Parts: sequence; C-alpha cells; structure tokens
Amino acid sequence: MEASRDVAAASGSVSAGDRPASAPAPAGAGSLLAVEGLSVRFGGVVALEEVSIAIAPGEALGVIGPNGAGKTTLFNAICGFVRPQQGRIIWRGEALRRVRTDRLIRHGIARTLQGVGLFSGLTVLENVMVGAERFRSSGWVGSLLGLPRSAREEESLRARALDALARLGCADLAERMPGSLPYASQKRVALARALVGEPQLLLLDEPAGGLDAGELEQLVELLHGLRGAVAVMLVDHHMEFVAHVCERLVALDFGRVIAAGDAATVRRDPRVITAYLGEEAAAPGARAQAQARRREGEGPGDA
Repeated sequence: MEASRDVAAASGSVSAGDRPASAPAPAGAGSLLAVEGLSVRFGGVVALEEVSIAIAPGEALGVIGPNGAGKTTLFNAICGFVRPQQGRIIWRGEALRRVRTDRLIRHGIARTLQGVGLFSGLTVLENVMVGAERFRSSGWVGSLLGLPRSAREEESLRARALDALARLGCADLAERMPGSLPYASQKRVALARALVGEPQLLLLDEPAGGLDAGELEQLVELLHGLRGAVAVMLVDHHMEFVAHVCERLVALDFGRVIAAGDAATVRRDPRVITAYLGEEAAAPGARAQAQARRREGEGPGDA
C-alpha cells in the first residue's frame, strides 16, 4: 500500500476518478488489437482462460492483477513468445499468427521488458538505433562494405535515435554506456528504443518497477505525452499508477478477466479488491465468488 500512496502523491492533481468513463473497446471492427477467447496452459497449469481484450488506436489500456494473474503471459502471447492453445489475436483486422518476435516492430508493435534489456556493450545511442532497424533497407552487406546508400541510412537511423532520446529528455546521454546510468535513466533509454521504431502499439511491461515517487511522476507525465500518438497497453502491479495513465483497465486474476471498464469503476470492483487485498477486504458476495473460483482449482498464471 505504501507504493500506492507514493504513486498517488507523485501524480499530483491527475486523478483516475476525474477521467471520463469510457466503454470497453469492441473486439473486431474499429480495434487496433483484439484478443479473442485466448487460453494458454503450461501442462496442467492454466495461465490464461478465455481472455478477450481489445484496444483502439491511440488508446491507453491498463492490465492489472496480482502475481500469478497472467499479465505477462498475455504480453508473451501477443508477441509470439507463447503459443496459445485456443483463441486468436487480431491485429488491424487480420489474424496475427506465428510472427517472428524480431519482426514484430515491422507489424507496428513494440515492447519493453520488465528489466531494461539494454545491450551493455553498446552506447545509449547505439542501443536506440537498434530499435530503428526497421527503416534500414540496404542490409548488412551494404553496411559492411560502406556503400553510400548504407552510409546515408546509417546517418538517418542516427538522427532518428537522437530525436527519440531528445523526446524523452535523454539526448545528453547518447554517448554514455547503459551500465553507467541510474536505473530510471536506463528505463527512459529502453522506452526511447521502443518508440524510435514508430509503433502503433506499445506494450509496457512493469514500467514503474524500481522507480521512486519522483521518477514515477516523470513517467506519468511522459506517458501522458504519448496519448493519441500511439496506443499503449500497460501491465503493472501498481494499480494507482496504471489508473493515472490509462483510460480503461482490465483486471486479471488466475488467468481470467474479472473486471473491465473505466479506471474508477474497476478499482472499486469487489472482485478486484479481493484479488489485491484478500477476501477480508471485500464484500461477502465477492468473498463467496472468490472462494468458489478457488474450489474450481484454477491454476496460477505468471506475474
């Protein structure tokens, strides 16, 4: 609960309760991404069970839930790291099947990891340039031979990377090595690397992890600045932080969607309170539902 108080303080006057209610984005037509009836099992363990989620272009959608809810499994299924047993993923109106993870950005999807995932042997600028590789067409042979076209592309990628760093307030770090930076700065660089590929959908996995109150405030402001330009699907344990950033929330517990809607409504849902704080914190009806679900023997997901 201390983390929630820190986020609330960091976010200042921005209040999830002040956001206008928005209806869940419909699956299929009009959605940028639609996850329909997705189920993932690892042996006898149920990680996701018939999960359906949709996000519209330019929308910010938060996916919340306690440890074991299935949040990261959902991201892994979208990105092709995990193959679902049933259901489908619709991207811009077409089924997304067996996409190579290294080609994901070419489809317009970028992801950050729970850790920063930066290459320790490359400078900050070179790390971000890796995220812009989708704009290179000359291939590695041209780069190796130093052909004029390849040289021009290299300068173009460099300019894109510098611009992305400047947007995130990191331009002065371009020649630094990632390991020499504070953790919050490393996270900004990782976000710059994701954004430099100009994705239509940005998947953020635990972006608030390891940040203090001041750093969280900066992250909230940064993500607010992305609104409308790119759709954001954000996974994090900090419900308050997610609610300040996202118009809508989807809550998972034991691999199932237990609540969806505007942030204020989802935060008040007894099932969500039960999932986060335990059955003692919820109304008797919600406790009975939680107990019934547990008696059904649902397996835990991932973080």
